[in-house]
Amino acid sequence: MSRQTLVVLVAGALVGVSVLVGLNMKPGRSESPAAPPAAPVRDTSVHGPPVAPTAPVAVPETLRAARRTAPAPTPAPITPPEVVEAPTMATLHITSDVPGAQVFIDRKFIGVAPVTADDVAPGTRQINVSAPGYDGVVESVDIAPGSRDVMISLKAIRLDESIAVTHKHRLGSCKGRLIASPDGLRYETDNKDDGFTVPLSGIDTFTADFLAKNLKVKVKGGRSYDFTDPGGKADPLYLFHQAVEKARVKQAAR
Repeated sequence: MSRQTLVVLVAGALVGVSVLVGLNMKPGRSESPAAPPAAPVRDTSVHGPPVAPTAPVAVPETLRAARRTAPAPTPAPITPPEVVEAPTMATLHITSDVPGAQVFIDRKFIGVAPVTADDVAPGTRQINVSAPGYDGVVESVDIAPGSRDVMISLKAIRLDESIAVTHKHRLGSCKGRLIASPDGLRYETDNKDDGFTVPLSGIDTFTADFLAKNLKVKVKGGRSYDFTDPGGKADPLYLFHQAVEKARVKQAAR
């Protein structure tokens, strides 16, 4: 090797070494990795130690599938309200103040009181009740569908009579009406001096003369009256007298 060549090689080697040294001495930008920030410190004197987050619970795939395929709940059936049909016939519970009295409805014997009559057709029905020693009672009763209690009294005083009369005066006469009820006997007339009202017990004389066709009434402590029928008939006066006299006897026996 020639001397010149050797000089060139040495010079080249020195240049290479210089470059390497310069590279090692040049400030670099590489830095150590930054430390992670410190976790905040909690005041354990108040809140206690930090609680570790709970890991989500894994739902098995079979349960997820079951939830997806589960049928919707069936709504409870609605029970319709019970329909109660209205009764079309009547039931009568018939009693009387005389036990054992015979009971008839529209002349059909039902039994002895107290008695229950089923399947009675609605409408106006005639109820007859009778017993030995008592006057029979006939009442018309309006019956509606359903159950009903009916009480028939044989002991009660029943009196509802009214007749047209002429009152004979010593001089002349006046016309009016005799009305009888359990409360008493009343004579209604346009002649204010002749009219009167008296209880049944306040009648002193009460007689009917069928042949004379008159009815005589004497009020206790009061006047006497002589009544006749405006048409000259005796029957209305006689029947009126019988009804009132029967009520007077019943009332006096109490």
